[in-house]
Amino acid sequence: MFVKFILPALTEAKSIYWRSIKYSLFPPLGLATLASYLDEQDEAVIEDEHVESINLDDQPDICAIQTYITSAYRSYKIAQRYKGKGSYIVMGGLHATAVPDEVLQHADTVFIGPAEHSWPQFLSDFKKGVQKKIYRSNQRTLTDTPLPRRDLIKSHLYLVPNSIVVSRGCPHHCDFCYKDNFYQGGKSFYVKCIDQILEEIDTFRGRHLFFLDDHLFGNRKFATELFNALQGMNKVWQAAGTVASVNDDELFTAAVKSGLSSLFIGFETLAIENLKSHNKLQNINSDYDKAIWSLHSNGVMVNGSFIFGMDHDNISVFERTVDWAVNRSIETATFHILTPYPGTRLYQKLVKENRIISKNWNLYDTRHTVFLPKNMTPIELEQGYKLAYKQFYSWSNIFKSVSSKDDFRFKLRHLLYTSGWKKFEKFWELLIRKQHVYNMIPLLEKLLSHQVNTDSQKKDFIELADSIYSKTA
Repeated sequence: MFVKFILPALTEAKSIYWRSIKYSLFPPLGLATLASYLDEQDEAVIEDEHVESINLDDQPDICAIQTYITSAYRSYKIAQRYKGKGSYIVMGGLHATAVPDEVLQHADTVFIGPAEHSWPQFLSDFKKGVQKKIYRSNQRTLTDTPLPRRDLIKSHLYLVPNSIVVSRGCPHHCDFCYKDNFYQGGKSFYVKCIDQILEEIDTFRGRHLFFLDDHLFGNRKFATELFNALQGMNKVWQAAGTVASVNDDELFTAAVKSGLSSLFIGFETLAIENLKSHNKLQNINSDYDKAIWSLHSNGVMVNGSFIFGMDHDNISVFERTVDWAVNRSIETATFHILTPYPGTRLYQKLVKENRIISKNWNLYDTRHTVFLPKNMTPIELEQGYKLAYKQFYSWSNIFKSVSSKDDFRFKLRHLLYTSGWKKFEKFWELLIRKQHVYNMIPLLEKLLSHQVNTDSQKKDFIELADSIYSKTA
């Protein structure tokens, strides 16, 4: 049996907003995990349209497509192509879970929720010819999940091939998050065994790790055990966590000792009223400034996430948020327009209030306004969002943010990391086109290291850049 796994490109990955490096970061681990359930005699291939062209000329027995909201229409086109060839089409993911009836118009079988346990059942049913139209997640455990088939991943096409998922979901319940719908009917947060995780990490080359979990710190006991196990392994790692987890001194200290180097934090909004109205309760009474100080004083960089367009926002929110982030020397910021994904409580609320103005899934990319904001127009929201990005990543604000750091080593790291992420698109495009993005991993490891040495940093960067340019010339 030949099974083809496809990750179609998000609409924004092929639009004017396309940033080559952003969409060349992480391999599709979910698909690689599903591939691990196939029998040894089965043939499998994984194709990620963000980093390669999809080969539409083959004829798999099963075509498995992972679907996000802004890749939905592209997914349907791919499904139609393969269905015409006689392939059996299965689709799953966040969007398939949110609107299964829509997806079933294009697929033979739809998976609702996590597929670690429903997928093996489908494979068994398929071989017997008794497969169902819908498979729902009925077990919530990662204890017997096999390692992803990394041999099917083209690692050289990604900047962060050493990415890993060690938990599922999140213990919190923000009303704008897809997660609650995806994990409906069972546990919304559960973890792997530490031994499983270490076994997978042992297969990685290099020092860098990226935990793709929604909230790595979500189970305090598990996180502490993981961080203690990582100590002494000489790793540098990145992940996502909350303000509250950083302000947990004992837990945070264990994370830093194990190699935490950069943390994605969902600050989302500076207004308590917004936090309350969107059930972002974990941020209420959490000291943002203390968390940022703790991170920076321990050499950990901050990627702050912010959402614009909540009901207590007006047009002043953009400048205020950018100023706040720059004045706190946050290394990178991710801005979003509030987006009511189908299946979320936010979507249900705005439908009830008759405030949804578009159901074109291509626009649900957190860059477009698809609802009626309360205190600004949809156009003002989009313009303010774009302005926030432009201002935060302006050279003047980058240097202002860098200058507030006391240690010159961390000034240099901040400058290289922030400018490298946003200011050198042509350089990244060249690397990706020539398939040399993998060569940047040693520099990334250096930048993330707590022990930054300015002289060696400059030397490494120059030598690496010369090497890459000579290869791509």
